[in-house]
Amino acid sequence: MSDALTALLEGSVRTATPLAFAALGEVVAERSGVINIGLEGAIIAGALGGLLAAGAGGVVAGFAGAIVAGVAVAAVFAAFTIALRVDQIITGTGITLLSLGLTGAIYRAAYGTGGAALGTPTIGPAPVPGLSALPWVGPALFAQPVTTYVVMILAPATWWWMYRTHDGLALRACGENPEAAEAAGIRASRLQAAAVLWGGALGGLAGGTLVLAQAGTFAEGMSAGRGFIAIAIVVLGRWHPIGVIVAGLLFGAANSVQFLFQAMGWQAPYQLFLATPYVLTLVALATVRSQGVAPAALGRPRRDTA
Repeated sequence: MSDALTALLEGSVRTATPLAFAALGEVVAERSGVINIGLEGAIIAGALGGLLAAGAGGVVAGFAGAIVAGVAVAAVFAAFTIALRVDQIITGTGITLLSLGLTGAIYRAAYGTGGAALGTPTIGPAPVPGLSALPWVGPALFAQPVTTYVVMILAPATWWWMYRTHDGLALRACGENPEAAEAAGIRASRLQAAAVLWGGALGGLAGGTLVLAQAGTFAEGMSAGRGFIAIAIVVLGRWHPIGVIVAGLLFGAANSVQFLFQAMGWQAPYQLFLATPYVLTLVALATVRSQGVAPAALGRPRRDTA
């Protein structure tokens, strides 16, 4: 029983890590008043960018390439939604579809129909001496790749910046009323663009984590809806960095439970097990009361100020 619990916790944290990266970036963007539906595109672009850069220069270059790819996708989104003030939902949907198709085309052009070899440079677990030996939680929290530890640091750092700094206050003001923020001397467009680019960077890092810290290779469409799940996680976490981490772990646990059910030999179509985390996410979204929590200007194009 203890081994099963340890495996469940370890799998939950591993699954939650890329989701947490994407959701922490998205919570910053949404707090500025911009909902980036194109986050899925940033993740898949980061996955391919990480693969290409890692093949050329190693793991560190791979993560750098993943971040650059995610920022590039976010920059296109920001150009249309913030500079040109096009509808955010339509733009994000188009960018996601474009990214999925473009990454597939580039992948086939680079590696042919056979795909990339499984020998892509990756990082393995980095156990923390002493802590990794703790029962149950040790392997789950302290015997993970470095990217998991980065998430553990990034979450409280994001909370501190958002709620304890002047820039964080300005960001939240833009999300509530960008016109009033402009009148107060805040450059709302510039701050929103920076927030979207940061979200793209973390989305790309999420894709890089999938390739360089987990799968060890790339597959077309391997983001598998993680961008949309990350947006749902932001809602579940009530647009708060710490809440986002908790919601990410909840989804990670739901994803790990499906493998536990299959290992138990339950006689049911495997598609039901695959749907488990998504069903639980929908149930959680339906039961969590989030009215009045979302930024008031979320998704609304900014109007010109007189």
